[in-house]
Amino acid sequence: MSIKTRITELLGIRYPIVQAGMSWASSSSLLAATVSKAGGLGVIAAGPMRPDDLRRSIRELREITDAPFGVNVALYNKRAAEHLDIVLEEGAPILIASQGSPRDHIGRFKQANVKWLHVVAHPDHARKAEAAGVDGLIVVGGEAGGHPPPSGTSTLVLVRLIAKSVSVPIIAGGGVVDGAGVAAMLCLGADAVQMGTRFLLTPEASLHPAYKQKVLAASVGDTTLVGWRGLPIRAVRNDFTAEYEAAERDGQSREFLEALFGSRSLKMAAFDGDVEQGKVEAGQCAALIDELVPAATLVERIAAETREAMEQLLTK
Repeated sequence: MSIKTRITELLGIRYPIVQAGMSWASSSSLLAATVSKAGGLGVIAAGPMRPDDLRRSIRELREITDAPFGVNVALYNKRAAEHLDIVLEEGAPILIASQGSPRDHIGRFKQANVKWLHVVAHPDHARKAEAAGVDGLIVVGGEAGGHPPPSGTSTLVLVRLIAKSVSVPIIAGGGVVDGAGVAAMLCLGADAVQMGTRFLLTPEASLHPAYKQKVLAASVGDTTLVGWRGLPIRAVRNDFTAEYEAAERDGQSREFLEALFGSRSLKMAAFDGDVEQGKVEAGQCAALIDELVPAATLVERIAAETREAMEQLLTK
């Protein structure tokens, strides 16, 4: 049985479950295809991909399923223009754009009938994106892995603020791993939920096994925000985060901190398996996850849990 919301109707999916576009973890076809085929929205993360690899992954996904899927493009990326062109040329039905304004690009996507979802972390940005004509918003709160809002505002507060500020459908992201969390976000006014860390811990996520084990072992308090003065990331504590936080406490200059931050990468952990010196990006909800679950099983489980949680709310 499907769960109908404005997002499921807009995107043509069965469940209000969106797999976040995660560099390396979903920078291929398998995870996205599996989630989409199971009834959620699978998303290919274009970020670290060469143009030819992105094109091939979209075609591979289409060989696995004809279900709707999305491609996540960070607009600040040096390859963003090529990635956007490929989304259009390959006929991807949904674009998820982040870290930039939609104004310069959205017109040609509307002409091609591609749905544009825009990632925001502040009510002002949400209103501007709505005014630019986006079809929906992905609202990312402070619990999220990767790039949460610099303000640290929680998903609980941010989703409610933005739900009261805009009329387009919204997808909530940050801190959710199961159906209870999905039901909670729907109660706040969201129309679906985006999950990154939960789908990161699946066999289909294309990450080094050491990365998955590092996140799986994380407990409450084992993630931290680093890079407050720039574009912060939430990552699992390791030797790199300890070094960075020590430099901040010592009052090191902005230039020193930027150089230290730039000397380490997500690729070091996600691809090479160096989980002490690389950036092990993950959300606070890692503390709620204690097993690797196949992505299709996960989608069905979360959908069933969501229905159960909603039924319990109505009978209490």
